[in-house]
Amino acid sequence: MNILFICKWNRFRSKVAEAIFNKLNKNPSNKAKSAGLIAGSPLDKDILNAAKKFELKLPRKRQGLSHKLLMWADEIIIVASDVPISIFEDIKNNDKKKIVNWNIVDYYGHDNTHREKLIESIKSKIELLLKEIS
Repeated sequence: MNILFICKWNRFRSKVAEAIFNKLNKNPSNKAKSAGLIAGSPLDKDILNAAKKFELKLPRKRQGLSHKLLMWADEIIIVASDVPISIFEDIKNNDKKKIVNWNIVDYYGHDNTHREKLIESIKSKIELLLKEIS
């Protein structure tokens, strides 16, 4: 199964989801990628430090959403509260893609404790997802 994680900027939430999925996934037929509605600014040291604590290697390339990525995905998971699920209605109806919204609020500050809680939340959701698709 191909999973595409989407957030607004592809700087934190979707990248973390992709990295956790790829770290925990044991089934080689399951693959994950991430993208943002817009390819945002480079990853900052706060994001990298929070990811490092969880031994996550975040993909450095910021990737914007493309038709090719949408067609690659079997399931699209919106890892964001600021990306409306309604913009994916056509792809859901026309291409029969499963669309899920995890509704995770972004964090813009320098408090890594808050960012680490978001990583834990994403990790919990990934663990459930992996159980579902195994």
